[in-house]
Amino acid sequence: MKKIGRTRWVIPEGYIPPDEGGDKDPRFVSHETACLLNAGRRDAEVAITVFFTDRDPAGPYHITVPAERSVHLRFNDLHEPEEIPRDKEYSTVIESSVPIVVQHTRLDSRREALSLLSTIAYGAD
Repeated sequence: MKKIGRTRWVIPEGYIPPDEGGDKDPRFVSHETACLLNAGRRDAEVAITVFFTDRDPAGPYHITVPAERSVHLRFNDLHEPEEIPRDKEYSTVIESSVPIVVQHTRLDSRREALSLLSTIAYGAD
């Protein structure tokens, strides 16, 4: 298979809606997701840095995307080196050791009618 993807991606628009509380099914809790596809034959070592309007960046967060696999990473689940704050705008730079493809998705479940946004991130190499 030919090379698919890039080694640097940017998601300039990020926002995790505030915690709704209650006993909501975890699949339907408001979240941001980066879907990472590694179609190559080598594992991708990925570093994620999060930028804010009013404070220093957070990260890098490190994950591995195995060769010929896909990872759906919820930003809500990033805890080391710190949690991504809810109800705060941010932007993300994703750098990978091998080419990958990144798609950004947000589920906003604050209202009864769910809202879903999804787009391919900007490939910046």
